[in-house]
Amino acid sequence: MDIGNIHWDVVSLEISDAVRACDEELLEPIDIDALPPGPDGTPAAEDFVPEARTACGAGFLYASTVYAFNEDYIPAETPATMADFFDLERFPGRRGMRRVPQGNLEFALMADGVPRDQVYPALSTPEGLERAFRKLDTIKDEVIWWEAGAQPQQMLADGEVVMSTAYNGRVFNARVLEDQPFVIVWDGQLLAVGQLGILRGTPRLEEALSYLGFATSAESLARIARRISYSPTRRSGMPLVTTHIPSGVEIGPHMPATPANAARALLYDWSFWVDHQDELNERFSTWLAR
Repeated sequence: MDIGNIHWDVVSLEISDAVRACDEELLEPIDIDALPPGPDGTPAAEDFVPEARTACGAGFLYASTVYAFNEDYIPAETPATMADFFDLERFPGRRGMRRVPQGNLEFALMADGVPRDQVYPALSTPEGLERAFRKLDTIKDEVIWWEAGAQPQQMLADGEVVMSTAYNGRVFNARVLEDQPFVIVWDGQLLAVGQLGILRGTPRLEEALSYLGFATSAESLARIARRISYSPTRRSGMPLVTTHIPSGVEIGPHMPATPANAARALLYDWSFWVDHQDELNERFSTWLAR
């Protein structure tokens, strides 16, 4: 971008990355009020959930990092809480976790008994961070680290791990489309909003804005949600989501933001990660190398 070579116009970003890119003037400002209203005429600014709106982005889907297990390898008592993921005595076997600090630190604190509404306040203190890393220490020797979203499902299918953190939509599709015996545990899910942003300086700004309006309409979000179980971030989008188009499965119970599943969720605090990403990346890398 420094030399004017812009290859992409609209990009999909994790919300903390979108905010950082906005702060660094890498993205165009987005006026939510200029996006199309909901099907019933509700203005976009009211139709989008509050956590979906940032200065340079429009949230388009709720995606969740959960953990899942292969029921073929855990045939008797089954895990049901975040604490169970860390319990090697009751549930022996290897775990899969993404090779990043975000998510893992939150999961560790919840597993150690920290209430969901206290997780980020705790992580903002030296004592809370120490507590999170101590909890991760208890399973570190049994963790296989993944980096690509397709890896957890493959590790679960192969029996390389008995449980793994994963993206909920990937696990759902593996179960209903590939008949994999995977079960999602919603307790402690990390619920995050994906953002669409426009690269600053694109010569196709008008077209990019038009595409953004189309991609974040209630109808478009519902069409995506009916193919992979990520919840729309527009209130008017949820009533349009009925069944999973490829399988015919009723998709509501498999959505991360439905009331029953969201009740056990931790909402991803992007502001915490905007402020602490670099230092915690470094600390996590040092911890991994020990």
